[in-house]
Amino acid sequence: MASTPAATGRSIPAWPKYALRITFGVIWGIDAVLKWLPGFRSSYMSSIKGAGMGQPGWLQWWFNFWTNLQHPAPSFWAYLVAVLETLVALAVILGFARKVSYIAAAAFSVVIWAAAEGFGGPYASGSSDIGTAIIYALVFVCLLTLAAYTGTDRYSVDYYLEQKISWWHKIAEVGHPVQEQPVPAAVVPAQRAALPVTADPADPAIPLVPVMDGAEPEPVTH
Repeated sequence: MASTPAATGRSIPAWPKYALRITFGVIWGIDAVLKWLPGFRSSYMSSIKGAGMGQPGWLQWWFNFWTNLQHPAPSFWAYLVAVLETLVALAVILGFARKVSYIAAAAFSVVIWAAAEGFGGPYASGSSDIGTAIIYALVFVCLLTLAAYTGTDRYSVDYYLEQKISWWHKIAEVGHPVQEQPVPAAVVPAQRAALPVTADPADPAIPLVPVMDGAEPEPVTH
């Protein structure tokens, strides 16, 4: 598998970043499958209402907003969540529009954490964690940062689309792709041509051309 050269000269294997992306996409795929089950739709509204229970009074307006927004059509919102999670899973697994997908999925995860998970609270005696969706958002930020340092994933849809569509890197990459500048092959001959020609003391008929400053001159052969 391809590897990335490190500053120390050692070769860093590239498979960990592919494994992280694909594994995280599979996790989202499992979440999406669970969202398509009838049990999720039947309990969707009750979970939204339950997120506000026990929360501080100054946060009740936030949970009332989401309850009032989704109460008229809970099935629509449940299907919408299932569709969005499915799209996130496919985009992450396939490596499609990674920059846009990671940013959008991180924002979506924060919304889930803030609404359905109630910011991981209410925080009281016996609280054990801050919720899972905020961890998902952090992983997407890590993937985005990793993409900024490693560039295009070779095993991704973006890798092939960037070769076909000139502007696709704006959607897939963090920043512009680095273009390597080739070294002109004529530089070395030009330098040799500019060096002074001297004669070989052993045989004045054979001219010598020094290779570079401080080096022993070489005889010119024909």
